[in-house]
Amino acid sequence: MANPPTKGTSGRGQRDLRVKVKTAKGRKMSSTRWLERQLNDPYVARARKEGMRGRAAYKILELDDKFRFLVPGARIVDLGCAPGGWLQVAVERVNALGAKSGKRIGYVLGIDLQEVEPVAGAEVHVLDFLDEGADDKVKGWLNGTADVVMSDMAASASGHKQTDHLRIITLCEHAAHFAFDVLRPGGTFVAKVLAGGAEGELQHLLKQRFTKVHNVKPAASRSDSSEKFVVATGFRGRIDEAPEADDTVPE
Repeated sequence: MANPPTKGTSGRGQRDLRVKVKTAKGRKMSSTRWLERQLNDPYVARARKEGMRGRAAYKILELDDKFRFLVPGARIVDLGCAPGGWLQVAVERVNALGAKSGKRIGYVLGIDLQEVEPVAGAEVHVLDFLDEGADDKVKGWLNGTADVVMSDMAASASGHKQTDHLRIITLCEHAAHFAFDVLRPGGTFVAKVLAGGAEGELQHLLKQRFTKVHNVKPAASRSDSSEKFVVATGFRGRIDEAPEADDTVPE
């Protein structure tokens, strides 16, 4: 006679292992949905398992796998680097710890408005990149120019979709102007944006200064999120030094 099914299973196969979160007193339904999504997010689970500081690390990993800008020996600036997941990826890929024999040693610099827990192999400073002279401070820390400026920053959410879209596009434009001041010729700019209709001016700005502008939504970005990333490669100087071009490449 066959053994009876183990408790918690059925004849239809393995039971649903999705974590359900009950709404607690004082907790908003939106908070409950966010918590349930976090508990069931495979990238969140992977980040815990691999010691990464959040699921965002896998977004920059995917982007670099595709465009190869975090190369050994590169000098990287991470704007708004908290909590440090992008720093962790950059340190490993540019060989900032110098552990990989025969490969050039890179340099990773993170800046943020708040203190960030140290990341081995990265130098982190508290700095508002919008402050006057911030670009000179960064170039001083780099002892030169950067190969890559990257940003996963997002403006504080207001709850109004159009307002939030405009805020993050404006923040990305500021980050782009900062990159123009610190990037070497041929450098790369990577930044998060939100789809929503106001990206045209940003795209035009980037096309004037980079040979290629790619728009990408990594698999690690949640499917219900409007976020995407712009990857601009081949920095070619200021607007008065380069002709206009139309090389935007949708992905």
